[in-house]
Amino acid sequence: MANLPFQIIYVARPIHWIKNMALFGALLLTGTLFEKGLLVDVVFAFVAFSFATSATYIFNDLMDAKSDRLHPVKKNRPIASGKLPVFLAVLELLSFLFLSLLIAFVLNDLLFTLILFYLGLQALYSLGLKNIHVIDIIIIATGFVLRVYAGAFVINAHLSVWFLLCVVSASLFLAAGKRRAEINLLEAVDGGTRKSLSKYSKELLNSYVTMFGNATWMSWSLYTFFESPKAALPFWLALAELSRATTIDKLMMLTIPVVIFGIMRYEALIFEGKSEAPEKLLLTDKALLIAVGLWLTLVYWILYSGVSVSGI
Repeated sequence: MANLPFQIIYVARPIHWIKNMALFGALLLTGTLFEKGLLVDVVFAFVAFSFATSATYIFNDLMDAKSDRLHPVKKNRPIASGKLPVFLAVLELLSFLFLSLLIAFVLNDLLFTLILFYLGLQALYSLGLKNIHVIDIIIIATGFVLRVYAGAFVINAHLSVWFLLCVVSASLFLAAGKRRAEINLLEAVDGGTRKSLSKYSKELLNSYVTMFGNATWMSWSLYTFFESPKAALPFWLALAELSRATTIDKLMMLTIPVVIFGIMRYEALIFEGKSEAPEKLLLTDKALLIAVGLWLTLVYWILYSGVSVSGI
């Protein structure tokens, strides 16, 4: 029992909270990062969603304890391995649910409703929808979309339709990539621990990954083209005076090559079977870390350093 505190933390999977950074997307891209009170609200929303996320993981582990014991990796999870008593897991689950809904209720009615919907959807996923191929990918992707909208609801922000299409495409891309990596473990466990995997072929998942990867960078490109702020620095304005060909009022398009590189790198990792846990890749793969860092730097420079006259 000496490692019980570790098991309590481990079953909540705090490393997966990195996915909830998507809540900050609307705040960053609407140019309102430094508006009074908004950042604090999003941070609280992040905490509420993180508690909800942990609750769904614990619930899923409780439901899957038997099958997880057959999985080469999941068999080491706290509940499946027996290192965390079921009673404590249930108590932790209820605590996370209470804290998540309490914070959301105090913060924003729409956020509260969205988290309730998210919890219900994830419960249905754990109870059986994850075993229906295609539906399982859509539900995983929906979770990412809900995260982005949670951040938008809290600050009452409008989301561009192009950005929404990019979020949907990227979410499907990550979800399909996750399944593509998982299918590599299918043979190792004599039929797999997830029924939906038996319905997929590598070729089908390869086509999903390619399709959604292309849709992601194309929708982001359209977003940067239609939603970029206008340039304001004299250097850019002088170029515009010289020739229409050098008119620069689409500065966000500078991020397109970075996005394309990030998708290409992630696809390479998918086909190597390393994308079962996207959050771990984002924290450990140097190329992806550099791409994300460069993307954030460019977005911040364009929206907040004074090179443009308005936010998105």
